[in-house]
Amino acid sequence: MTVFVAVAVLVGVFALATVLGVVLRARTGRARSGRTDTHPTADLAPETAFGTRATLVQFSTPTCARCPATRRQLDAVAGQHDGVTRLEIDLAERPELVRRFDVMQTPTVLLLDADRTVRTRFGGPPRPPELAAALDTVLTGRQESR
Repeated sequence: MTVFVAVAVLVGVFALATVLGVVLRARTGRARSGRTDTHPTADLAPETAFGTRATLVQFSTPTCARCPATRRQLDAVAGQHDGVTRLEIDLAERPELVRRFDVMQTPTVLLLDADRTVRTRFGGPPRPPELAAALDTVLTGRQESR
């Protein structure tokens, strides 16, 4: 392999990594509407662990670097609204939930309504404005227009 080919391959790999990084960064923390065919969430935790108006379910792992900050963020948001709680699920203890809820990264956050239907999901730490808008939609009973 010549020096020119090696440099060209290196530049190509760098460009591909940059594009993938930009795409992943743009998607991380964005709200996506929940699927209506999501499996029931009743067996995630005891009934008393769910909020009466909404529940923020955080899927995390012991090695997740961004999970503690997400935990604090969700606790603060839940503390500002009556009937909203945060529920944390450790995927190291419940690995069967990875496939069931299509968890591709930690943290992954699901916003459940009072009926425990997944309304919104966030891959990565939720962006505060998007989390506030999604929670407001659930708490006021408005339908999302996504």
